[in-house]
Amino acid sequence: MNYDILISFALATIALAISPGPDNIYVLVQSISNGKSYGMATVCGLIAGCLIHTTLLAFGVSAIIAANEDLFFGIKLLGAIYLLYLAFKVYRSDGQLNLESNVAPKKSLTGLFVQGFFMNVLNPKVTIFFLAFFPGFLFSDTLSHVIQFYILGGLFMLVSFLVFSSIALLAGNIKTYVVKHNNSGMVLKWLQIVVFVGIAIFILI
Repeated sequence: MNYDILISFALATIALAISPGPDNIYVLVQSISNGKSYGMATVCGLIAGCLIHTTLLAFGVSAIIAANEDLFFGIKLLGAIYLLYLAFKVYRSDGQLNLESNVAPKKSLTGLFVQGFFMNVLNPKVTIFFLAFFPGFLFSDTLSHVIQFYILGGLFMLVSFLVFSSIALLAGNIKTYVVKHNNSGMVLKWLQIVVFVGIAIFILI
């Protein structure tokens, strides 16, 4: 078992979770608008949805690996290309964080959990991202691929939960910092670019 790969996976997940995206921005806005508990309910829903993507990935890709190693390499190659494409999209963006333009109508805690769950599960971009991200981090020659994907999925959910929860609990401080530091969005933009490119290179080598 290669623990260095697991550590690399965890660090990459931290960087991805911190980088601004629709999920963590939505958590941030819910916490700012309605309170920390509402942000946390959204976080729990989003993380729960990851279990569905992990299951689909574990059984689907594991079957592909068992059938054809060359096809699996093709999946990793396409995954690296997709991550480079995401890096290019981020590069083309303006890097601005606008929290005021987001509308966060107040729902019940259960409603936000359900909404977060379906926001994740029904987003095909999440499925594609998991397919691009996870296969390059298989870490053992003895464990089955299904078990490895579930371990990676569990680690992804744990790390993402900790980061997203921190965003929900520190929402007020984060907003204050973003307002005071106009360049924070640009710093996070380049963090995303570095992370996407780094993961793509890691997968290929």
